[in-house]
Amino acid sequence: MTKPASGADNRNSNHAKDNEYLNVVADTSDDLDYATLTDALEQTVFESFDDGLYIGMMSGTSLDGMDAVLCQFNSDISADDESETPMQLLATYSQDFPKRLREVLLALCKPNGVKDLISQDDEPDDKCGELDWLGWASRMYGEFASEVVNTLLQQADIDAESILAIGCHGQTVRHRPQMGFSLQLVDANIIAERTGISVVSDFRRRDMAVGGQGAPLVPAFHRALFATPNTTRVLLNLGGIANITVLPATSIDGQASSQNGQQNDIEIVGYDTGPANLLLDAWAALHTGKDYDAGGAWAQTGQIIEPLLEQLLAHPFFATSYPKSTGREDFNLAWLQAELQTFDQAAANTRYSSADVQATLTELTAISASAQIEQFINMENTSGAIYVCGGGALNDYLMTRLQAHLPHCTVDTTASLELDPIWVEAVAFAWLARQTMMGETGNLPAVTGARKGVVLGQICFA
Repeated sequence: MTKPASGADNRNSNHAKDNEYLNVVADTSDDLDYATLTDALEQTVFESFDDGLYIGMMSGTSLDGMDAVLCQFNSDISADDESETPMQLLATYSQDFPKRLREVLLALCKPNGVKDLISQDDEPDDKCGELDWLGWASRMYGEFASEVVNTLLQQADIDAESILAIGCHGQTVRHRPQMGFSLQLVDANIIAERTGISVVSDFRRRDMAVGGQGAPLVPAFHRALFATPNTTRVLLNLGGIANITVLPATSIDGQASSQNGQQNDIEIVGYDTGPANLLLDAWAALHTGKDYDAGGAWAQTGQIIEPLLEQLLAHPFFATSYPKSTGREDFNLAWLQAELQTFDQAAANTRYSSADVQATLTELTAISASAQIEQFINMENTSGAIYVCGGGALNDYLMTRLQAHLPHCTVDTTASLELDPIWVEAVAFAWLARQTMMGETGNLPAVTGARKGVVLGQICFA
């Protein structure tokens, strides 16, 4: 592993280039053309953000906590020279949400959910509405994220001046791609002020402005870090929602190799496949009092309820063609309970336990994801490989069910690709922040449905 570049060196380089740019402007006549000026400015602003240290932050749909990572990226992140390390994961930190902040965030995820909140000290009073709670939670999320960043830096023994930027996704409280918007809650101003580091946030809405769904955004990072000339790889992220990225075998010039040896333009496929930990965690919390079903041990004691599984798979999302994305708006505990009530009415004599429902929900995730993967992996050809990341990678029972549905492929975790599955999404947002600071596109139109690639995110400078 190479020694990380000094952030101070990077910033000194920035200042030197700023001075060089000012000299260029001062020494030119009035007939300086716009293109020349723009080129000089782009070199000043973006070029020095190529190498260096970035922080990525992610709190997923499950709202189980906030993950933060400290990364260093090399200049050519997609280099084919395997001796070069495109990314070094230097430090990691994860912290559970403060109980009250989590309660409010969960309430905001439900339409009119804040009506059930009882105001406490320094919170919106009972006469306030959803917008007041949104403002409060946005500020508190920023304060919490700042604490996480400062703890990460303290444990890594690295000062804030060494970090080029923070990529913070924020907490999704409403995702309505069919209505053209997606809302991620975070006050980036607070993070920038409390940490002294520039913050990139609001990643989704620029993609939506050009017709995309604003999600998933991680496939672009998957391509940069995991694409290989030798085999087709499928990345399966099992967070609150499950999503896949299909990476066709690539040639050295970044194109897909066809069976006849000709080169075709590579098209990455990526989209949400359905619920994952969101339902599993909610059902486990309701019936066991625990935040999640560790290792899927509880689910494994139950029996899959096949008629219920068939009913759940009838949700219209599963039949929708990609590009597509989903969230709590489609799959939530209230939806599940309504489905169970309908099931009970249709099958009055069916007896089942809460563990049976957990087993069925696990199978729902496994079968909905594997059915989509099968479209892209030739099951008679063992060259394809599936790599799982996200919290679901730690669910042994879920991993077993995935392997059962994909018998001709090896189902592994991204740990075998030298990146722990827990940190993949946080690293992705460090990379997306880097793309923004460099003025590079961060979305994949074939994935999100956007009309073109665009630079994502808003920058709040420290």
